[in-house]
Amino acid sequence: MEPAVLGGKLASGLITPLLKKLFVPDAPGAGLVDRPIRLSSLVSFKGEKRTLTEKDVHKLAAHLVARAVDSPGEAPFPPDEQTAVADALARRLLALGDLDMDDVQAVRLGHRELARQLEYGAPPPAGLSTDARHFLGNATEWACLQILEFFTRRSTFVARTLVEQTRTQAELIARIDELITRSPRPGSQDRTFERRYLPYVAERHNHITIYGIDLRDSPDRWPLEIAYLSLEATATEEHHLPDEHPGASFTVQLPAEEALSTHDRVLLRGDAGSGKTTLVQWLAMTAARSGDRIPYVLPLRTLIRAGQLPPPAAFLSSTGCPHTPPEGWTERVLTAGRALVLVDGLDEIPSADRHRTRDWLLSLIRAFPGNRWLLTSRPTAVRPDWLAGESFRELTLAPMRRPEVKTFVERWHTAAQAPEYEGPLLDSLRTKRDLARLATNPLMCGLICALHRERRGYLPTGRKELYDAALTMLLARRDRERGMGALEGAELGEEAQLEILQRLAYALVLSGRTEMDVETAEGIVERCLPTVAGQSDARTVLRDLLLRSGLLRQPADGVVDFVHRTFQDYLGARYAVEEGHLDVLTSHAGDTQWEDVIRMAVAHARPRERVVLLRQLLARDEPRLTLLALACLEHATALDPGVRAEVEERAGALIPPRTSDEARSLTQAGPLALELLPGPEGLSAAEALAVTVTASLLGSEEPEAAMAVLRRFREHPDLDVRRQLVGTWDRFDTREYAFEVLDHLNREELYVRCDSDEKYAALSLMRPWRSVTCVGSRFMAQILDAVVDPTQVETLSVIDNPRIVDLEELSSFSSLNRLWLHRCSGVESLAPLPELPITELGLSGIGGVTGLRELRSLTWLSLNRRLQGPSLADSLPVEAPLRYLHLGPATVGTVGLRGLSRWPTLTTLRINASSRPLTAADWQEVASLPALTELQLDDELSQAPLSDMPELPGLRILQM
Repeated sequence: MEPAVLGGKLASGLITPLLKKLFVPDAPGAGLVDRPIRLSSLVSFKGEKRTLTEKDVHKLAAHLVARAVDSPGEAPFPPDEQTAVADALARRLLALGDLDMDDVQAVRLGHRELARQLEYGAPPPAGLSTDARHFLGNATEWACLQILEFFTRRSTFVARTLVEQTRTQAELIARIDELITRSPRPGSQDRTFERRYLPYVAERHNHITIYGIDLRDSPDRWPLEIAYLSLEATATEEHHLPDEHPGASFTVQLPAEEALSTHDRVLLRGDAGSGKTTLVQWLAMTAARSGDRIPYVLPLRTLIRAGQLPPPAAFLSSTGCPHTPPEGWTERVLTAGRALVLVDGLDEIPSADRHRTRDWLLSLIRAFPGNRWLLTSRPTAVRPDWLAGESFRELTLAPMRRPEVKTFVERWHTAAQAPEYEGPLLDSLRTKRDLARLATNPLMCGLICALHRERRGYLPTGRKELYDAALTMLLARRDRERGMGALEGAELGEEAQLEILQRLAYALVLSGRTEMDVETAEGIVERCLPTVAGQSDARTVLRDLLLRSGLLRQPADGVVDFVHRTFQDYLGARYAVEEGHLDVLTSHAGDTQWEDVIRMAVAHARPRERVVLLRQLLARDEPRLTLLALACLEHATALDPGVRAEVEERAGALIPPRTSDEARSLTQAGPLALELLPGPEGLSAAEALAVTVTASLLGSEEPEAAMAVLRRFREHPDLDVRRQLVGTWDRFDTREYAFEVLDHLNREELYVRCDSDEKYAALSLMRPWRSVTCVGSRFMAQILDAVVDPTQVETLSVIDNPRIVDLEELSSFSSLNRLWLHRCSGVESLAPLPELPITELGLSGIGGVTGLRELRSLTWLSLNRRLQGPSLADSLPVEAPLRYLHLGPATVGTVGLRGLSRWPTLTTLRINASSRPLTAADWQEVASLPALTELQLDDELSQAPLSDMPELPGLRILQM
């Protein structure tokens, strides 16, 4: 409910007298006072002569809320929250007495800012729904409108100011009319439908299938909220951080479910079984439950069957949603920027359909800006920059690391009620290298857990053997051990089922799809019947496979697919090898959808067939196919040594990699690449960096071998190589990596980043670092405990730490000359800093800058905070010989550039945009700097009219 709509429900003539009770009446002669009256002396519920108690204020708030709820029209929030909303509103009204301002200042703030001050001054409401919070915020704003109107009518206020001339009743009414025009009340039909749709989405996607747990008496599905495992998404990005490391490139890591937290458009890549679809389900479920966004889950493999990709009005009907929305509802949601659109499975549609899918998606984005969009795909389905021009952030689901595998195994056995098998399996995963290499994604982990439990602790080795065992378990043992007979008279053995399934799989592989019509599937089955199923008809056999095999499913009416693409590729490769279709396999080697098929074909093939496959891959003389041949060696248990040597020799042209892109491509070959990585002797700096990037990316999959490579580079002199070694700390065991790699590095121009308890503990065990970045909420005493020798620290960065309040403890850092405080809201005073030899200071998101004027030794200053006073000279150290000054939008927005001429030593000035444009007077301040040679303007400033900029003859560098 907007303030204007609320104002229509609460008539001013009835409610304003209630709000006036919050304030003491005017006293005779009060208009003659010569100074402003503080709000604490105006309210009637504080002081010695109070006329209202806090209980009375709560009653007043309850009356206001009751008036809004009882008035005609739709209720603004659920009735059972009325008491909680009234209490929250009362606490905000009581916060009036704690505001450090007078009535004149309150009027200057305006009703919205005054409402925010009351919100900050009151305890945050807990447990309120989105509608209730929305009502509370607007009720507070409307009350503040009335309070300010009351102030402007007090005789003392009229006598002391001219505010009444500018804040009249007519202006308030005009603003309310404008709000009514701009914010019409949403239709009740939409709200009613969303109350049905959101719970449906949450329930539909709140499940996950864990392979194997239905083998005896356990269910095969578990609530997603219990079974969900948070995986890591990574992206390599260029960041410009002039305050620490200009132009540094590093790997960004974040939980996959936070992919859309900072970017509205994300392309998420992940290998088969890595958890892309599960993540889509999680995002849909959590969005539906929170109500912040309206989720739409759009599986491309289902949508593409209709030929024409759906317009917004058909989003729900095309995905089988049983609810029919009001006409135009989806368009209204998209227009309002409230949608979370989750498009799943770009790799599961033919290459020919991807461009029109891209056009469809981009047309929606351009037509409906402001929404959030997620597209999932296998890593090599489209080129890296496929959507880069449309502001899509690319993230990749990282392989599961040891802690994540351990968590998965624990949750699986808890869900399967089989705790007796958990410990032995974890021991096997720690000690058996081949097995640990397979457990890199949720699918394979689930298969391993299921096989381990089903076989009472026995586990096969090798990827092919694991799949063979899984198929045996799913196709034969389950039914035998349950004593189940054939369904509808179709008695199929394991080999008969495999024959049909692999033909279905091969047909899908050849068509480039992951789904087929039931009629097509029945036709394939019918051609198999004379040899595998006797007198059974095709429809019965297919239905039996859907019900019993555990490999096929029917995701929608008239459609058949495999439960996972991996089984399709595995069985399709098996059939291709059996039929001798080696030329077909290699002719499709350029298609990324065939990569896993070819790898599995090498696993199924006989030694001579492997030679043919690998040599045909090499004959294409393409880097990616050479890497594919290298990756196939993992599955070639028996192979001509000459061919193996030829593959490894050809791969030598790709090893060592020379760029980060080549390094990422090389990781497609898997951990085998780690055995071929050279160095550091004989490598250029660029090659050494690319080798360390390769090993870093493979560290999650094969940490021991990857660390062995990185260990060789720990004494490398190149700065970028050393930065890469520091930046990949998160991929390895924290303590072990600190001892084996970090503690041996040359610290020159390096900084170590601590953002976890484990890293702080490891930092305390290493040799001293001169540059330390501390991220997260910790007391200064905890930071000091982790730093071995504070007197050797020269650069200290403290980020996102509200616990840091008193900087007195920084006195232990006696050699500190560079300090960065970023989002440390508790810091109000910099008074202790003049005692330290600080020459460079960065401040952003702190509580106050008291004492900054005393830092007379500064030569470098970056500041982004609102300042008091009309000039920079009122807060900044006038006597400091500043050579570099960066002013952020919060600083520029309050004082502009007034007083800038007080620092004639400035050679570099950087200005960020604010809501306040630069004036001619501001530019005159810049022109008066005699030593200025470099001026940096951000994008917004560089695009603004610069007609007021004077000539700057001494300027040599203008960066825009």
